[in-house]
Amino acid sequence: MSMPDLPESEDGNKDENLGLYRRATQTGAEWWRVSVADRPETYRLEHGVDDGNGAGGVDIDLVVDAENLRAKQKKWRREGFAIDSGAAGNDPDARARVAFMPELQRASAKRLAEQSRGSGEADAATQAEAHGTVRFGDVDVPCGMPHPLVPRMNPAYLFSARFNDIVADIVENRRVMLIGHTGAGKTSLIEQVAARARHGVLRSNMNGQTTVGDFVGFWTVKGGETLWVDGVLPTAMREGLWLIVDEIDFAEPSILAALTAVLEPQGRLVLKEKGNEIVAPHPAFRLFATANAVGAMSQFRHLYQGANLMNEAFLDRWRVYLLDYLTPAEETDVLLRTLAPYMTRALAVTLAAIAADCRAAFAREDLSSAFSTRRLLDWAELMLRTGDPERAAGPAIYAKVTPEDAALIRGIVRHHIAPAV
Repeated sequence: MSMPDLPESEDGNKDENLGLYRRATQTGAEWWRVSVADRPETYRLEHGVDDGNGAGGVDIDLVVDAENLRAKQKKWRREGFAIDSGAAGNDPDARARVAFMPELQRASAKRLAEQSRGSGEADAATQAEAHGTVRFGDVDVPCGMPHPLVPRMNPAYLFSARFNDIVADIVENRRVMLIGHTGAGKTSLIEQVAARARHGVLRSNMNGQTTVGDFVGFWTVKGGETLWVDGVLPTAMREGLWLIVDEIDFAEPSILAALTAVLEPQGRLVLKEKGNEIVAPHPAFRLFATANAVGAMSQFRHLYQGANLMNEAFLDRWRVYLLDYLTPAEETDVLLRTLAPYMTRALAVTLAAIAADCRAAFAREDLSSAFSTRRLLDWAELMLRTGDPERAAGPAIYAKVTPEDAALIRGIVRHHIAPAV
């Protein structure tokens, strides 16, 4: 069999001749599977023996560069191996890779031909009006009053059973801190509970530019008159809003000191700059924080430059929950619910697997950027509009990361999605 050299593609990897190489043996067949590895210009080679009942287990698994792959192909040719054009029929991974583009083209065409379904927000609002509570799992959350700061509801948001304890803590007015990697859905969980229960939300991002004046309040002069302006903390306390302090591990010590006074459920804030005025919390006031490199996440502090250590006395005033990314099964469900009726299960399973591989690369520190569910949904939505994963990945993924990260992610994508014929 003649094996042409592998032609170059734009990221340095070569997609032709990826697949299963087989040769007959006395008891069945021996095979090598070639797929794209994580790094540009590298390939994963897996070896196994077919006992007649399908491909057996992998007994050799290695990564080689393009030059070594060419040498392997020459050796395989001498030994009688040939590309198995029917391999996709026996290999579920290969079938999914080849089937993705036709499936996407059908889904994209359906999206163009049909109008999207209603959001379901009215149903949730009706439930809140009728019952005064909204149920999450086995927890009933009292509803608030209409407010312009109530977040927009995402009807496809997936409330996992693992969130039940967090929701119960909200009802009990506990101070809740959510920790986890960027894009794990820490803030969106609180916002989606608030959206359904109709509670206004204020967010304060500790980005290094937020001062204690922004957080607590300050005096200013307006029209010749000296006025006090409440910061986000007293505003939320007075109005009964839910306050989310994002990236609290980047906050200034003076902000943490102001927070400490209100960490108890009925804790009061003393505005020393305003003559020691005492701000008592509204019954509906709730306080949340998110962090990337606290407690169980401290091992990843090097990935979040500038994050501060937080002492145990401060952490002990919070209920701290570690939030991981959605599982592939959960993310598949989110894709189906968010992009119905166009997203199919076959497409969603593949996209969720790509996201999982990108996150695994991030955990290994091969990728410098995380892969959030929000990013995955944006990519999938644009993919359905264009019918082209690579074109959709440009603005949704590649333009947001370094060239090195883009090349690695492109390799992962091409491992799961075969080019259109």
